[in-house]
Amino acid sequence: PGPVISEAYQLEYGEAVMEIHDDALKAGERVLIVDDLLATGGTAEAGIALCRRLGAEVIGCAFVIDLPELGGRARLEAMGMPVHTLCAFDGD
Repeated sequence: PGPVISEAYQLEYGEAVMEIHDDALKAGERVLIVDDLLATGGTAEAGIALCRRLGAEVIGCAFVIDLPELGGRARLEAMGMPVHTLCAFDGD
């Protein structure tokens, strides 16, 4: 692998680090963040930060499942991100 940039973020149960090759995106490229599960939003927020650091424009986020009680959607929408999900599961 080539050189990478890193972003540390909090998980609901600890901390993790996300990395991307420093040449993976070019300035001005448009990116959609896609993941299977939206919980607290920390992973998506780290991905957004990495893309932006490389000069890319993050146009939104898409997830298969949303766990609304954990606040991830609100966190990402507060950053100005459109959020799309296929289904949501409440904690009850």
